[in-house]
Amino acid sequence: MEEFPPKVPMILLVNPDLCTGCRLCEMACSFWHYKEFNPARSRITVVKWEEKGLDIPVVCLQCEDAACVAACPTGALWTHEESGLVVYDADLCIGCKTCITACPFGGVGWDARTGTIMKCDWCGGEPQCVRICPTGAVQFVRADASSAAKRMKTAERFSEVVERLLTPKGRL
Repeated sequence: MEEFPPKVPMILLVNPDLCTGCRLCEMACSFWHYKEFNPARSRITVVKWEEKGLDIPVVCLQCEDAACVAACPTGALWTHEESGLVVYDADLCIGCKTCITACPFGGVGWDARTGTIMKCDWCGGEPQCVRICPTGAVQFVRADASSAAKRMKTAERFSEVVERLLTPKGRL
């Protein structure tokens, strides 16, 4: 396994057009972190958008200027300088959920069992969602201009989905 976090900036790229909605990514994620198959404890969530006929894997985008980091009152969230990974310290999390509401992309979740947030940590450098995805809808790639542009397109879709979920008329 490579050094983690990687010195070369990496990103998770999501292509909703390739997602079949099988939710294997959720199972792999929850099993990796908690040794149980439980989508409620996954750090990636597949959202079905009936209106558009899409299944969209929603996961932390590891934003450069992350709203969740800025919103955290205790400094429990920060950006790792070399990798760009937004990391958190569960011991510093006070459970205020400010980071959850600050994220415009729905990339931060809540673990009711532990009383702390859940967010993608790239599974220690080997994202299990990428490994298990049968269609390549989730990929772990080097961060470059091309992948950054694709990520921005995905971010726009995430934002639209989150907005729909939070608007009573647009509920999925």
